[in-house]
Amino acid sequence: MKKTIYRIFSQMLTVSLALLMVGGVLLGLGGCTSGQKTLTVVRVGASVTPHAEILANLVDDMAAQGYDLQIVTYTDYVKPNQDTAAGDTDANYFQHQPYLDSFNAENHTDLVSVVAVHFEPLGIYPGTTTSLAALPDGAKVAVPNDPTNEARALMLLAAKGLITLPANPGFDITPRDIVTNPHNLQFVELDAAAVPRELSEVALGVINGNNALAAGLDLKTALATEDPNSPAAQTYANILVVANGHQNDPGIRALATLLTSDKTRNFINEHYAGVVIPVF
Repeated sequence: MKKTIYRIFSQMLTVSLALLMVGGVLLGLGGCTSGQKTLTVVRVGASVTPHAEILANLVDDMAAQGYDLQIVTYTDYVKPNQDTAAGDTDANYFQHQPYLDSFNAENHTDLVSVVAVHFEPLGIYPGTTTSLAALPDGAKVAVPNDPTNEARALMLLAAKGLITLPANPGFDITPRDIVTNPHNLQFVELDAAAVPRELSEVALGVINGNNALAAGLDLKTALATEDPNSPAAQTYANILVVANGHQNDPGIRALATLLTSDKTRNFINEHYAGVVIPVF
């Protein structure tokens, strides 16, 4: 009796397993029939604004070419490069070439630019003073304290006649290099992201485009911005970056092409009101 019960149970188990296997095959066939396909993952690190937003606009286009574009957002400027160097991300999009060069030198990494995408011009925003013409003597002006952006801020102020700088100034100048300061301006050097928060305490603030966006500033209130045809526009264009040797990976090439497409140019022009400017 026990043998009979065991034999029946074994037969039932065998039939059940066979049905499960058939079901699995049918499900698999159903997936293929429905047009689903496996996408190759491309992970890209990015700052939230505007980089991740620009990438998000391309997710469907990447999928159409067989790639699952996964965007990893960061709030600092160190971890994205570390992750790309370690292979945790395939690329990143948040920085300009001078910053990348400095990072490589300091961290002994070998990261390279694939393509330049956009420029974020600095703007002079009103604080307690609402126009450049009304700027009082001795006014406080907040500027970014990192070397490259501080030099750009001083060049913009010089372009507007508020100060003068040496002939052919490099991108390493500081307030100590100012030649003439007719308004006796006082420079408040702050972390770039902190300048928008201090506008109520200073006459003017010179602010990066991405920080102006993140702070929710009305971009139309900028009293002046960097010339998109200036040397800074080419020098500080934001770039797509990979570990050396991966520049021609198919997924990277597909993304680079999309990042420099008319679709991306139109998206940038429509969404960022001149605070983000295509350079391609």
